[in-house]
Amino acid sequence: MKCPYCQHEELKVTDSREAQESNAIRRRRECLKCQERFTTFETVELSMQVHKRDGRYEDFQQQKLIKGLQAACRHTKISNDQVNALASQITTDLIQRQVRNISTTELGDIVMKHLQALDPIAYIRFACVYRRFGNVEELMEAIQTIHPKDEKK
Repeated sequence: MKCPYCQHEELKVTDSREAQESNAIRRRRECLKCQERFTTFETVELSMQVHKRDGRYEDFQQQKLIKGLQAACRHTKISNDQVNALASQITTDLIQRQVRNISTTELGDIVMKHLQALDPIAYIRFACVYRRFGNVEELMEAIQTIHPKDEKK
């Protein structure tokens, strides 16, 4: 690693702590040449593959998960911090399960379970893209799943 200010390679770590995402470490560093300080984040590199619907495999990317969650959660009560925490929680769960491969179907089901508990609108938005509804009846079935069975009107 090099100093972003002077490109010098000799640095010292002045502080380390767990970042907001549980699978990252925040480090404060100081350049030994120019004495400038800066922050770096270290994350676990996952060796997990996502099996796509078309048969391809691609590396799991937490940032891609965050983008999907952000799209579903836009204009809801869910904040960006909550989105990042949810993505981190899902990633941590996958790490702890020690999965090497996960299908988009399984990953989508995990995300939908979390969103259903968090916000009904975010859940339906995600479901529309993930499940690729072919007609209004399929959408209505998904909407019915978010209403408690014992709800009385």
